Amino acid sequence: MAEGLRDILDAAARGVFPPPDGRTTVVPQPSPRDAGVVAFTAHSVVFTDEDPRWVRETLRRADCDPLAATMNARFLAALMERTGRGAETIDALLVAAPLPGEPSLALEEIKEPDHPRVVYARRRRDDVRAWAADGGVLVLGRGVAGRLEVSVEVEEGVRQRGLGRRLVGAARQLAAEPVWAQIAPGNARSVRAFQAAGYLPVGAEALLLAP
Repeated sequence: MAEGLRDILDAAARGVFPPPDGRTTVVPQPSPRDAGVVAFTAHSVVFTDEDPRWVRETLRRADCDPLAATMNARFLAALMERTGRGAETIDALLVAAPLPGEPSLALEEIKEPDHPRVVYARRRRDDVRAWAADGGVLVLGRGVAGRLEVSVEVEEGVRQRGLGRRLVGAARQLAAEPVWAQIAPGNARSVRAFQAAGYLPVGAEALLLAP
């Protein structure tokens, strides 16, 4: 049976990656909402309902290093034009296994459906849940291919005190499966917080957003 995107992501969470053969795998979109590219070491996965032949021909015409072709601006621009979608950034993709025990951080679940962080998360994720801490917010929801994704927000006045690291660490204790994070590489503070909490980088991701 052919692998879908969720199969590939589940394997990556276990430390099993596509072969570093310089090739690109094209798989169908896991949902109408989610399309894009995940780049692992020397192997990329394009998830789109577009014709795979078009994807491969467009990559060939990108005229750049094949190892970087799927994240090349020419290819991404062509894919956005073809699909009518937009994109914000190329994110670092990190994952961490769940942890036993209860979070040491005091958390209170946010029940208000119109809370700004909940409303924002529901644009991109399903089954969203959010918790408030003193000075921050933790959000979990099912994003690309149904994977469990985490995002956090730390108030300006309490930054650089380790709260971000504690929040993303708490996410691992609230979960019963691997937890994924998408982080803009330029957000070095956030990258360090996730890595300090045990999240490991597995690749890069460009998510194409429906209009």
